[in-house]
Amino acid sequence: MKTITLRPGKEKSLLRRHPWIFDSAMAKGGADPGETVRVVSAEGRFLAWAAFSPTSKIRARVWSFDEAERIDAAFLNRRVAAALAVRSRLDIASDSCRLIHGEADGLPGMVVDRYGETLVAQFLSCGVERFKSALVKALLVHSGLKALFERSDAHSRELEGLPEATGWLSRAPELNGVPKTEQGTQLVLQEHQWQLGLDIARGHKTGFYLDQRDSRWRFAQYAQRLQFKRVLNCYCYTGGFTVAALSGLAKTEVSGHVTSIDSSALALEGARANVALNGFEAAAHTFLDADVNASLRLFLEQGQRFDAIVLDPPKFAPTAAHAERAARAYKDINRLALKLLSPGGVLFTFSCSGGISVDLFHKIVASAGLDAGVDGFILERLGAAPDHPMTIEFPEGEYLKGLVVMRR
Repeated sequence: MKTITLRPGKEKSLLRRHPWIFDSAMAKGGADPGETVRVVSAEGRFLAWAAFSPTSKIRARVWSFDEAERIDAAFLNRRVAAALAVRSRLDIASDSCRLIHGEADGLPGMVVDRYGETLVAQFLSCGVERFKSALVKALLVHSGLKALFERSDAHSRELEGLPEATGWLSRAPELNGVPKTEQGTQLVLQEHQWQLGLDIARGHKTGFYLDQRDSRWRFAQYAQRLQFKRVLNCYCYTGGFTVAALSGLAKTEVSGHVTSIDSSALALEGARANVALNGFEAAAHTFLDADVNASLRLFLEQGQRFDAIVLDPPKFAPTAAHAERAARAYKDINRLALKLLSPGGVLFTFSCSGGISVDLFHKIVASAGLDAGVDGFILERLGAAPDHPMTIEFPEGEYLKGLVVMRR
């Protein structure tokens, strides 16, 4: 077994059981991509077993801190089984969920979502790429499913020195009555009281954002209880929050209207399809193919006001190094949104940037309110659904954070 030795003092994070080893922490040693290495301190003390990545800033990702552990197919099989067992104990109001969430499930660089009877997997690090065949076998065995599509096309693959890889790794002989030769990538999931279509080949990430499941449900509840008349959904993607708002409003006697904005024509096509799929009247919604920031400024110039606004932008800060520039972007859109809210209106605002901490996001929104001349009550703090867990030892896993703010 090859060994990598850390610089003096660089073992502290591993002693806290943090799963990442950065290139700057290494003193000597190396291995092939994905090869398991023994990690030791400068004094030669065993610290962990890890998967080596020659080109990434995260030079090694920890498999186990147990020196007696053997990293093989049986080990990976146990990890997959344990991850799926956790999900079976969660209360998930959907036929779709995150089955494996990377480091939180002890499988660094691996993401697996279940959409009904289909699995979609991302192998985003050298370690899980090296063990791909064993992991695929374990997934199919423990899920009991036969269809598995790969979406290993994220930018992080490039950082790991890996090429993009997409396509079917396994197909069911028959899936929902469709023979293998005719199975496509367009699916429909059930979530709470609505349905949402997705395309696992062309959609973002694995095809959809399951992490916002519970926040969509909360938005539907607010729409019903507060009886919003005018709703604005920014960065709407395929309309999850739009459908949630319309679902909540459908239970009231108020005739509300939802305006949804995205700069992707493909996403808006999916959003329109999802609204139609759930049977909502065309007059109840408007879709705009436009830039969100420019649209918010135009609405202000026109004197428009909204009872509820959703800000769910893409990742502005992938790392802490991008935090300062991203903070300005988050502040600007939140400032505009707060000014557009009617008194008593509600803002659901989010950041999915790992480089923006919970505390920093709160400060950004507070600063935006100050610049807008608007104060508000923080009604709730939101995060990813529980099938996207954050562990005590890996706080970086808390990538999604949100605030529900009511304008005073």
